Amino acid sequence: MFSNKSIQLDVLKKRAYNLRWATVPDGVIPLTAADPDFPVAPEISDAICRFAKEGYFSYGPADGLPEFKESMAEYFRSKRKIKAEPGFIFPVDSAAFGIALICKAFLEVGDEAIIFDPVDFLFRYSIEAVGGIAIPFAILPGTEDAGFEKMELLITRKTKLICLCNPLNPTGKVFTKKELTDLAAIARKYDLIVLSDEIWSDITFSPNEFTSFASLDEDTSNRTVTVTGFSKAYGLAGLRIGAVMASNARHYKMLLDASMHNSTIHGANIISQVAASAALDRCGYWLDAFLIHLHSMRSLCVNGLNSVNGFKCISPEGCYVAFADITGTNRTSSQIRDILLNDAKVAVVPGLKEWFGGGAEGYIRLSFATSAEILGDALDRIIKTANSL
Repeated sequence: MFSNKSIQLDVLKKRAYNLRWATVPDGVIPLTAADPDFPVAPEISDAICRFAKEGYFSYGPADGLPEFKESMAEYFRSKRKIKAEPGFIFPVDSAAFGIALICKAFLEVGDEAIIFDPVDFLFRYSIEAVGGIAIPFAILPGTEDAGFEKMELLITRKTKLICLCNPLNPTGKVFTKKELTDLAAIARKYDLIVLSDEIWSDITFSPNEFTSFASLDEDTSNRTVTVTGFSKAYGLAGLRIGAVMASNARHYKMLLDASMHNSTIHGANIISQVAASAALDRCGYWLDAFLIHLHSMRSLCVNGLNSVNGFKCISPEGCYVAFADITGTNRTSSQIRDILLNDAKVAVVPGLKEWFGGGAEGYIRLSFATSAEILGDALDRIIKTANSL
């Protein structure tokens, strides 16, 4: 399923946008957006085809198809040890929209929300879009304790929300249960809501173990809104489907009201919900095999990057991205990005403030969700080009 033969480059070059195959010049290998090069599990395609053949594409329930809500609840109960209720879960058109929705529901103009640094730009964007203020909390790449006790220094009377990204994109850190318990104590002490972005939770490399924030205890669950999606684990980015989960009726109503799902202005695609349900219910074997493949690609990627003069790369605990420190080259992230694109013909994501926050400068991010052949070719080009600087 994850050999080079399974990758259809001709299709990817027509369909894979967002900095990937359809947007780079011919001959360039894109290790950019975190999106697999592999086709989805056949059960997902089959479910979409069966639904489409029946010929009806009617409006669905504002709060989501019952089968989707049940599949999500069972996933949270069995995989994440959360006492999930289908009635407190509804689909959104992506995890990205889920993040924006939570910020819209729980923040007012002038409110402060704590985000990690570095972290995906969507957190800052979503906070600022509703007039909030994003307050960065630095978490250095690596396995050291996050030191959440220092977060109290950032909390003011305006603080309303803590944004947890676990596993953490772009560094690949998976927070330990102790770290999460420390964070929960702070949220409890200051009566804060926690946005828990868990879209990467299925991509965790052993021996690291993922702990869902809402599973810690009843109080923590009651103040947590969890968001997840299907782009990372199942390759459904283009179907734009995710889910948000509250733990009480009040939070659920706030989210659903803010979503505009009760009108025809917004809503989650019915076919996407069918595909996501198939992924959860029937594609566990595919995800297990994908993780085995990613373990190998992680080793290949990290070892290759660490053989480059001036590069240092930790092995990510989760996520299929490598976050490489390039400060030893005496070049900026943008300069290394340009050199690799122009000379090595490999596209990477530079650690720019607008992408990941100020803590990302001096790094580049590379996705390794591809075949050994494509990744090996890209690394050979990077090593040859960077070692000649």
